[in-house]
Amino acid sequence: MEKTNKKIPTTEELNACIKESVVSVTDVYEQPPVVLMVGDATIGTLGNFSASIGKAKSKKTFNVSAIVASALCNGTVLHYRASFPEGKRKILYIDTEQAEYHCKKVLARILQMADFPNDKNADNLIMLGLRKYSPEMRLAIVGQAIDSIPDLGLVIIDGIRDFLYDINSPNESTEIISKFMQWTDDYQIHIHTILHQNKNDEHARGHIGTELNNKAETVMQVEVDKEDKSISVVEAIHIRDREFEPFAFRINEAALPELVESYIAKEKKRGRPTKEEFDPYRDIAESVHRTALDATFSNGSIANYADYVQRLKDGYAQQGIKLDYNKAVKVATFLSNKRMVTKDGKEYCFNRDYHY
Repeated sequence: MEKTNKKIPTTEELNACIKESVVSVTDVYEQPPVVLMVGDATIGTLGNFSASIGKAKSKKTFNVSAIVASALCNGTVLHYRASFPEGKRKILYIDTEQAEYHCKKVLARILQMADFPNDKNADNLIMLGLRKYSPEMRLAIVGQAIDSIPDLGLVIIDGIRDFLYDINSPNESTEIISKFMQWTDDYQIHIHTILHQNKNDEHARGHIGTELNNKAETVMQVEVDKEDKSISVVEAIHIRDREFEPFAFRINEAALPELVESYIAKEKKRGRPTKEEFDPYRDIAESVHRTALDATFSNGSIANYADYVQRLKDGYAQQGIKLDYNKAVKVATFLSNKRMVTKDGKEYCFNRDYHY
């Protein structure tokens, strides 16, 4: 979904954006309404977005069904407690993966969990199955739906990966997350999305996972319990509010998620927490990248990869960032993905007009 012909805003448009974006200490700003909670912990407010992540078969969609059911009845389902104000009670559920038959099963499950009849449509819940469309068409359809549905309060996107051609594309990831921020702010809605975790670690997949972790109000993990494979555990791994106590659910005979009342959250490991894997996007500020690259390319382009990696180590060291060879390679990959550094033939060049 790379853009080649981007519209350049006019001076008038830019001045209008500046005027609209000024934050004043003398103005009064309302706190965003809290619409989704777990216990006393806020997981969702209007004007923000959140996410659920988990490995395959961890019951992520069952968990999100409980969130939607709580919003539909504006009450409590599992441990989710919804309180959407009047004029924000409509729910839009986007499914990008499943065929209509399975979408209907999810819809019926939500209605049953909310104590609604599951043989007729609920006025406040609209489900769209977008499996057959291209990523850019899905994005356009969702944007039109959000713009045209009155009284919209909650949008579920299951899953965000299907809005991208390349899950590791920085450009596509930035564009999608920017859309989420625009939609939630302009329409004062809450978006909750779903993304898989990597098979071999706990990180959300791809560059879009990194963007979610950096920008989402709350990221919850749904994980099959290591000791009892019949239950799934929900916990917050990134949350702006206080953390909630992890809880567990199982799928009962009616194929509905139900709380495991006897579940006791595992005690977190004592001592120094495990350090997250080095991430050039998360761990180094853009301003540091730019200054380090100015130093790296102070003598112009670099002729070969070995010299490039060494010059990166030297350039970042001047900014107080010590890189061993493996970290320098990660930085080089990141810079290439972001098109901050490009190749002209065999030479490496600093692209000073990059989009971060």
